[in-house]
Amino acid sequence: MPSLVPKSKSDLEAANRAVAAGYPAVKPALGELVAWLQDFNWPVARVLAPFLANIGLPLVPHIDHVLSTKDEIWKYWVIVCLISRNDDLYENYKQRLIRYAEQPTDSDRHQELDQVAREALEERGFYLSDQRT
Repeated sequence: MPSLVPKSKSDLEAANRAVAAGYPAVKPALGELVAWLQDFNWPVARVLAPFLANIGLPLVPHIDHVLSTKDEIWKYWVIVCLISRNDDLYENYKQRLIRYAEQPTDSDRHQELDQVAREALEERGFYLSDQRT
């Protein structure tokens, strides 16, 4: 059986196989698929991101892993491509988004995590300046 996990950033065949297989067929490979969101400039990331965003809460352990790393670029793309694009993920990570927006580290700020977190919150009608929800 051909792999559902891309072997390179240009392995669109595998990325498309993963999308075609759907969830839960890709469940064992979710961590590996999320890894391809480390750089949204990679062709496979553009195929996988919308598919993964639709999976929702089964991604939580894998998103938790990303958010525990020191890879702020990967965190950026996970916020933009997954958390901000899925209602359940947004609700699950809302407090984390608030923390990134209100209390970013220097590294968070350097990679604009504070900005994308604020944008994700504001897209849902949550404004930090007046705390409306």
